[in-house]
Amino acid sequence: MHEIICPHCQKAFKIDEAGYADIQKQVRDSEFDKLRDELDKQLHERLELAEREKRNAIALEQARMAGELTTSAASKDAEIQRLKSQLESEAVARQLAVNTAVTEAQRQRDQLAQQLREAQLEQKTQAELAQARLDSELQKATARSELALQTLKSQLASTSVTHQLALTEAVTRVQQERDSLKNHLDRASLEKELAEKSLKDKYETQLKDRDEAIERLRDMKARLSTKMVGETLEQHCEIEFNRIRASAFPRAYFEKDNDASSGSKGDFIFRESDDAQTEIVSIMFEMKNENDQTATKKRNEDFFKELDKDRNEKGCEYAVLVSLLEPDNELYNSGIVDVSHRFPKMYVVRPQFFIPMITLLRNAAMNSMRYKSELALVKAQNVDITRFETQLEDFKTSFGRNWRLASDGFEEAVKRIDEAIKDLEKTKDALYKSANNLRLANDKAEDLTVKKLTRGNPTMAAKFAELKSEESGEST
Repeated sequence: MHEIICPHCQKAFKIDEAGYADIQKQVRDSEFDKLRDELDKQLHERLELAEREKRNAIALEQARMAGELTTSAASKDAEIQRLKSQLESEAVARQLAVNTAVTEAQRQRDQLAQQLREAQLEQKTQAELAQARLDSELQKATARSELALQTLKSQLASTSVTHQLALTEAVTRVQQERDSLKNHLDRASLEKELAEKSLKDKYETQLKDRDEAIERLRDMKARLSTKMVGETLEQHCEIEFNRIRASAFPRAYFEKDNDASSGSKGDFIFRESDDAQTEIVSIMFEMKNENDQTATKKRNEDFFKELDKDRNEKGCEYAVLVSLLEPDNELYNSGIVDVSHRFPKMYVVRPQFFIPMITLLRNAAMNSMRYKSELALVKAQNVDITRFETQLEDFKTSFGRNWRLASDGFEEAVKRIDEAIKDLEKTKDALYKSANNLRLANDKAEDLTVKKLTRGNPTMAAKFAELKSEESGEST
């Protein structure tokens, strides 16, 4: 027996080992429930955060790809506009060059024509002057003028041919540049179309590959039997656990449940103990999968009762159903689902939460190891756990029986007090009524006079009058 002081009322009371263990159990269960709620809350928050990050990453990637496509299209459009502007500016420059060349050729032609007219005028003047001096010189001057005229005509013809050749060469060069720019523009447009077609073919190929992969998976599922599908999920979970067993669970036991002596068995049993062989946590696992083409579709809750039975028969603390059933059910797709309202300490998870579920339950159990260590210490001191539990149950039963008797007596006393109160209320009402009647009687008595009594009664009025006269004579 230990003496304990209550922190609230400061009263000392004694408690035996059974009561102490009961208090420990209450504290442990309360702390474990709080820890489990906190872990569930953290897990849901992390899952929601991961889902939001995934959606944000997808949106960012889509926005990035759309931006790249928009930027590429804008850059190509800008390049096309630049080339068009360059082509237009070069066409204008070519036109200006042609106009300049034509203007210069016309100017030189006009100069030559003017020179020819001046020369002809000069020759005519010289001829007229020379005709007066010497006729012979006229023939020579005429011959010279004709020769000069032929020379000038030849020079004019050669100059026209030269300008024509320069103009033709300039036009040809401009046309070549125009054709080059047009070819460059056509090549850029073709490259853009080829890039768009390549990108389209790439995405169509990816979609086709994805559809083929989905079709292959569906075909593979169609060829698998229900038993093979279930064994595939079991193998997946076993491989995932064995992959991290050495680093994360070196002292853990994780094997198939081969004991069918009770008529049924689960799929896997997980147990972990500390160095003192004190069990930290134990979990009964059931893996359920179903082919998409299966005619009869099962639900997760169809296996809850059998899983709870297996957990109790194998002495496991928790029961976990790893399920791919009901793939469109948002409840089971949201994460770890607690179904303790149906069966105690039972959860339903998808295969991706298989390892996190073991880790959560194991970490939660590690926090309650202090209480388990104390129980193991009591067991090491040769305390009969069975007798301890029996005494605890007897104590709880007797305490409960005494509490019920005390509660029944208390309720009976309260009931009688209520009845007594009702009787006193009735007595109080009767006394109030009596007091009211007495008050009315008193009011009536005080209101009573001789005049009222003798009204309508001449005999009594005469008697009272005689009595009054006699009292007056005696007083005289």
